[in-house]
Amino acid sequence: MRTGSASGSERGGLRARGGMPRASSRPVPCAMGAFLDDEGGFTTVAVAVSLLLSLTLVFSAASAGWVASRSSEVQRVADAAALAGQNAVASFSTIVQVLDACVLSMGLTGIVTYGAGLVVSCVPGLGAAGAELCSAGGRILEARRGFARSAASGVERLEATLPLLVVANSASCVTANSVGGVSYAGCALPVPATSGSDFSALAADVDDEDLSELSEEVREASDEARRARERADEDLERGWAADCGTTPYCLRERAASLAGLTGPENPDYPSPAGWTFGAPLARARAYYAARLAAERPAGGGAEELTDSACRRAFYVYALSEVRAGSYVELPDGSASMNLPTLPKNAEETRETSLYTASGWPCTDEGDGRTLHCSTGCPGATGAPSGTASLAELEGGAVRECEVCRMSITELGRVASASTSISNGFEHHWRAVVEAAEDYEEATAELADAEARTRELAGQGAESFSAALDQLSLERPTLRPPGAWGCVAVVTRAEGETAPTELTSSFVSGFELPAGAAASAAVLAPDESTAENNVLASFLDSLSTGDSALGGAADGVLELWGELLVGYGSAHGDVSDAASEFLDGLDGVLGGSVGSWLRGRLKAIMADAGLEPVDLRLRKPVLTNTQDVLDKGGFEQAAVVRELVASLPGSASVYDFATSAGLRLVDEVGGELTIAELPLPGTGVSIPLTVNLSRSGEAA
Repeated sequence: MRTGSASGSERGGLRARGGMPRASSRPVPCAMGAFLDDEGGFTTVAVAVSLLLSLTLVFSAASAGWVASRSSEVQRVADAAALAGQNAVASFSTIVQVLDACVLSMGLTGIVTYGAGLVVSCVPGLGAAGAELCSAGGRILEARRGFARSAASGVERLEATLPLLVVANSASCVTANSVGGVSYAGCALPVPATSGSDFSALAADVDDEDLSELSEEVREASDEARRARERADEDLERGWAADCGTTPYCLRERAASLAGLTGPENPDYPSPAGWTFGAPLARARAYYAARLAAERPAGGGAEELTDSACRRAFYVYALSEVRAGSYVELPDGSASMNLPTLPKNAEETRETSLYTASGWPCTDEGDGRTLHCSTGCPGATGAPSGTASLAELEGGAVRECEVCRMSITELGRVASASTSISNGFEHHWRAVVEAAEDYEEATAELADAEARTRELAGQGAESFSAALDQLSLERPTLRPPGAWGCVAVVTRAEGETAPTELTSSFVSGFELPAGAAASAAVLAPDESTAENNVLASFLDSLSTGDSALGGAADGVLELWGELLVGYGSAHGDVSDAASEFLDGLDGVLGGSVGSWLRGRLKAIMADAGLEPVDLRLRKPVLTNTQDVLDKGGFEQAAVVRELVASLPGSASVYDFATSAGLRLVDEVGGELTIAELPLPGTGVSIPLTVNLSRSGEAA
């Protein structure tokens, strides 16, 4: 049984089983004879025809693939043109962000430096450093004014060129893709085509007049406090020296030698630290009490009696005075005290109760009523006649005793003897009293000056807050041409012939047909630049030059750099940099007015809401063309057809733009200087320029 036939079952002459040919039941058609031989195999003609057909099919498929590939390239060119046009918008947006950050950070630097000047000015003795910082802050704000004005004008001029830059960049990209015999024409157009930006906020001024005036007033009040503090310290040291520090004699030493005072009644203070004017007052009370208790006449004669009576009267008076004295430290740092001034001679004694007090015994003698030093006076022989004062004695109401000679002159010698020489207790007491009076006056002036400083510091905090509000009220509105995206339309002219070097024998030549494509691009943030933003790169590119501030303001440039980068930091806050700068101020001690003001300014910065802005680099990405056209209020099919119809086959950038209905600036070329950037704290001013020459060559 047969399962198949040898090549060509319907041929004749098949071999029999034994290998001999047998007669065919059917004859071979004549048409197939050219392709099949007598034995049922393919002829040479059949093989040649098969090869020819195969080659024709292969080269036809290759030509079709080439046509399909080259036809789709117009879309790729349109995509590239849209990205190129939007790249110009991205560059412009970056420029505006950098300028806005520079203006804002310079304003913040100036205000924070002013605030630091106010803080330092509140510290007595640091007025010069405070004035230096305030002056630096004023210079920075003045530089900001000029820079802001030029920046606002510069970006407006640059924005006017943006439509041309979009067209030029995209047209240049289209031209660069016209290779391999395929010619493309077209460009990208910005949507919207006109600007909706508002850069007036860049030129908004920051009024620092109040800060300037307050800084001067704070320095004056602080200088008054410094001078008062210095006087108070000097007076305190003088009082301490008279009480404990003078050698070989002082109040403490005299109290020990003359009255035998020791221990708690006569404490020693090795330095003014911890010593107050209350110490000599307590010492004097103990001293006069001991001297009064120990007072006895040195002999039985009238002169000794008179001297003892005068000393006793003086001690009684002095003890009464020092016991009535007081020393109180007030909450404002001043001192209220009453350290009595004891008389040093007869003239001063006449001004005290020693002169007017009626305590001296009198007797009726033969020549009249007579005043004595005591009832034990040998001259007191008559009948007692009450008491009288030394004022009455000098007034003639009573007579002076011829024996004891008691008078104001005798009483005045007691104080005079111990006051006029350095080994007398009253000598050092008078020095303490004089120092105390000066100290009380100085501390009162110090308290007034510090109160005035606190009041001015409060006003300074309000002015600081007002100046900060001026910076944060509004920022520039950025809506340049192309803010919503760029739409590119590219056409391909027909005429390029498909390659025929190998296929001409099999496929007839043909030309690539004309074609057109549309594409659109928008800006999207580049997440990879979230931590390394454009401002960090910009700051690194600046030359810092030599510092022109120095001294207390030496860190101002560093502060500006931190505020500039912090303006767009995704992980920081500009108030942190300002707080760090304020914390680094030298000489501002805790509890002082300066420390209070520093804390207040830091709180104001934190409450101002100066949050970092998004300064990630923007990059162009492809998007749906209709989405961009919808924002511009256009219908895609009609707009694309209109643009394709209006595009000239070969034209300049201006021709492309004009055909699309764009109004461009008259000419763009070379470099455009947007602004001159002064670096805070240096003598350097850097021109910020944009090279526009490429856009002029792009046609």
